[in-house]
Amino acid sequence: MRKYLAELIGTFALVFCGTGAIITNQQTGAVTHVGIAITFGLIVMAMIYALGDISGAHLNPAVSIAFTLAGRFKIKELLPYIVSQVIGALLASLLLKFMFPQNELLGTTLPSGTTMQSFVMEFFLTFFLMLVIINVATGSKEQGMFAGLAIGSTVLLEAMFAGPVSGASMNPARSLAPAVISGHTEHLWIYLSATILGAIVAIPLWKYLSTNSTR
Repeated sequence: MRKYLAELIGTFALVFCGTGAIITNQQTGAVTHVGIAITFGLIVMAMIYALGDISGAHLNPAVSIAFTLAGRFKIKELLPYIVSQVIGALLASLLLKFMFPQNELLGTTLPSGTTMQSFVMEFFLTFFLMLVIINVATGSKEQGMFAGLAIGSTVLLEAMFAGPVSGASMNPARSLAPAVISGHTEHLWIYLSATILGAIVAIPLWKYLSTNSTR
């Protein structure tokens, strides 16, 4: 239960701070796009350092699924992890809805261009993120001196350039919660499917590169 609670808290913090920054910027204009990207990167880094030793700080169903396929995570724990992550994200969006009842989107990820453009963008964003995570993680745990910095920096980098295009979700739970709570689920399929596929595809490439690097 400690691990599941840690995943719930970590994903809550990610969605509360990240989408909270989007909402605050819409209201005040003070955060800016750069500030939103930095907020997402820093909260991911902080939660990895805070919770990595407890649950691994996946904070992302796509990451948990990819770790399972890589043989680094017990399949019996996959569903409880995903449920914990989704509950944490939903609680964060509910709290933001309570705090900002006039906000229509609550930080929902939406394409600024075509659906295919955002699908491809989210696929590769999550692919690159998972490639970083699987190489710096210890087992299924994102922990250690540099893991938080590497993963948080990747999230910041990708949010910085891709945010205006697709929203730079990289995380099914992060997109699911504000979409469901705000009622804007019309493009949700992009952020559920592309992120999971991107994380999954990173695993065989990582296995191939790891196998050949040891020869």
